[in-house]
Amino acid sequence: MNAMNQDRKTLIVANWKMHLNVHQSSLLLHRLSERIKVHRNIEVVLAPSMLSLQPLALEIDRRKFKLSAQDAYFKDEGGYTGEVSFAMLGSLVQYCIVGHSARRIYFGETLEMVRDKVQAAIRNGITPIVCIGETKQDRDAGEGRRVIHDQLTTALMNVTSRDLEKVVLVYEPVWAISTFDGILAKPNEIEKAIAYMRMQVRELYGERAASKVSILYGGSVNDQDVRGYLEVPGVDGALVGAASLNYHQFSAIVDVAYRMRLEV
Repeated sequence: MNAMNQDRKTLIVANWKMHLNVHQSSLLLHRLSERIKVHRNIEVVLAPSMLSLQPLALEIDRRKFKLSAQDAYFKDEGGYTGEVSFAMLGSLVQYCIVGHSARRIYFGETLEMVRDKVQAAIRNGITPIVCIGETKQDRDAGEGRRVIHDQLTTALMNVTSRDLEKVVLVYEPVWAISTFDGILAKPNEIEKAIAYMRMQVRELYGERAASKVSILYGGSVNDQDVRGYLEVPGVDGALVGAASLNYHQFSAIVDVAYRMRLEV
């Protein structure tokens, strides 16, 4: 059964992480442009490295794709050597990934830093794609729900109900990510976690907000398993990592999402 919600767009986000130089990024964009059509109700978002954002912004077909940064700093300006602010990105990107597990694990990003980045994104007219999810240690200790609760409620701490419409959430269980030798998450596990996230939003903002907010799934998504993930009730799209670097795989993922919309 197709569980897609027709009131919410399907969002497919490509996180290229720390891969591809400017030339390689441009080439991948060109190959994706050849294969991906403009689809109503599907938004395809590309998140290249910070270095590639500016050249790709000049090259991109904005009817087909939107651009996202992978991270930014929460202060708008100042003596923060080496950082790029949301204010600087405002004219280049529509989205920014915030609180990705790699940022939390490798760079010690705290709940409060994620909260401040969500605020900074909204303040600068950028939609934050907020990643939430527990590690294997959290899961094994029975702490998964508490971690999801703490990450979600802190990230949205200073977000108004009006601003919530500009926020995308991602359930990204760290234990299911291939980078960390992930095991595939079962559909019922994903469904429970996303239902819990939507319940948290409902408690904070009410029923209407909970029904409108987009929640994606991220965790070893590829062209072979994406349909199974998109069929999970409450899932509005996917955050794609490694498979987004392969233009055959990524265009196939978008095609699956498109065909599923037609089936409803």
